[in-house]
Amino acid sequence: MGENKSRKYLTKQQGLQKLQKYCAYQDRCHQEVRSKLIELGIYGDDLEEIIVELIEENFLNEERFARSYARGKFRFKCWGRIKITRELKSRRISDYLIRKALEEIPEEDYQQELYQFLERKLPQVKGKNDFERKQKLAAYAQRRGFESEYIWPTVNELIGEN
Repeated sequence: MGENKSRKYLTKQQGLQKLQKYCAYQDRCHQEVRSKLIELGIYGDDLEEIIVELIEENFLNEERFARSYARGKFRFKCWGRIKITRELKSRRISDYLIRKALEEIPEEDYQQELYQFLERKLPQVKGKNDFERKQKLAAYAQRRGFESEYIWPTVNELIGEN
């Protein structure tokens, strides 16, 4: 229980090797790498030099990270563009790279995925009437980060306009 966790200090080279593995396992953004280095006890010039080396060796590529993040969150988590954008901004990704990342989501796939997502959710949505069910279904899609201009036509198609 009362373990003494004395912190083992890493050399710059050891830190670089750890971060190469960390970045090779999965695409990372600069903020994640910076946090990991600080967690490992690496600061200042050593931290900056490791980041530069990771970029030069293409272990760290913010555009690649943003693109794979957008693809993954859309395909596997069924997130809309608004939520993906918000999460990328929280990772300090530039607006330019966010626009590039959103190019990974084809328009046709986006609308089709929203339709299928809401179609799967529809049987679970309870309400006194169609109006209430539509409101709940639309709110669910908004929490997932989809835009109203896509949500309402889809909801009306699934439940029917009264």
